[in-house]
Amino acid sequence: MKASPKEIKIMQKMQPGTITLSGFLGNDKRTLNEIIEDDFRLLNALEFTPEEIADRMQYFTDKSWNAFTDEVLIDDIYQVETEVVRGKLPCPFGHVGIYRKAITKFTNTRKNISLSWTSLNIHLIRAHGFFEGKGSSFRLEPAELVNAIFDR
Repeated sequence: MKASPKEIKIMQKMQPGTITLSGFLGNDKRTLNEIIEDDFRLLNALEFTPEEIADRMQYFTDKSWNAFTDEVLIDDIYQVETEVVRGKLPCPFGHVGIYRKAITKFTNTRKNISLSWTSLNIHLIRAHGFFEGKGSSFRLEPAELVNAIFDR
């Protein structure tokens, strides 16, 4: 599928060195809309919405936000640490607003799954259903993410 002019403009903002050092698309050859549509189909099969996933990620980030780089145990299963660093990032889709640079490191101790995400990841998933392109530094595989953050 050919990318629209708007999509091309967004993808240009997602290139390495534009908003972040490593960019958002990794080595993924799909268009932005193909990445989002493929992940959305997978989420439908898993019976989750981007909003449910973003809400759950925000829950863990909020619970660990004020621990000041100390790890916290949440719900007796999840070890979470959020490191807040200096600076803010804009949404590459052009939303008004900026997002604090913070990395949440998460481990589901029952399933032995560890993941990391940023505040911008939460926004990109909630607002755009975008988990980043394959090979990007902060790509979150939807199935792995769902398996890790929901205890089922």
